[in-house]
Amino acid sequence: MNLLCNISKGKESKVKCLLSTGALKERMLALGLTEGTYVKVLRKGPCDNLTLYNIRGAMIALRKEEASLICVY
Repeated sequence: MNLLCNISKGKESKVKCLLSTGALKERMLALGLTEGTYVKVLRKGPCDNLTLYNIRGAMIALRKEEASLICVY
């Protein structure tokens, strides 16, 4: 299973599913992280703890714990 947190800088992936639940899943859906959405890794922070992504034209930062709950192709 490929997770968004493991994608390298500059690469683009497609969202397969969300493993999160409750309020976090609602937040991810509100950010546009729905099945089939393309996500590009723009920058990775120190120790890969915080990463900047391009999601539907918006730059969004996610923590590694959050990105590890997003399955991608």
